[in-house]
Amino acid sequence: MKNFIRVMKALSEPNRVKILKALAKREMCVCELQALLGLAQPTVSKHLKALEDAELVESFKENLWVNYRLYRDTPNPYARTLIPLLDEWLEDDPTIKNLTSRVNLIDRYEICEKAAFKRKGAVGIVRNREE
Repeated sequence: MKNFIRVMKALSEPNRVKILKALAKREMCVCELQALLGLAQPTVSKHLKALEDAELVESFKENLWVNYRLYRDTPNPYARTLIPLLDEWLEDDPTIKNLTSRVNLIDRYEICEKAAFKRKGAVGIVRNREE
């Protein structure tokens, strides 16, 4: 019963469902999911942890990034039953349609460049104020 409860709890949070729908389209890292959902990084990480604990998603390291994907070969029988159904569920929901239409527009390299630019710009401002 423990595995069943974990899966149901994981699916009871709307942002986790959105994450699953995005991951049904492609593998993504935290920064991509953060940009897609408009959530803070710690919030996205917390949701991913709950989804990993339920064995609905799995992570793997690729260069600088930790990527997440649906755990299609999960040992959890409840997760294994639900994952294939995710492709069909909520496809007519306007929020999900909007979200999944933007998945392929999210680019981790652009996200990293913008973050680096912001950090560099902020450092320049602080240095100018100190002079």
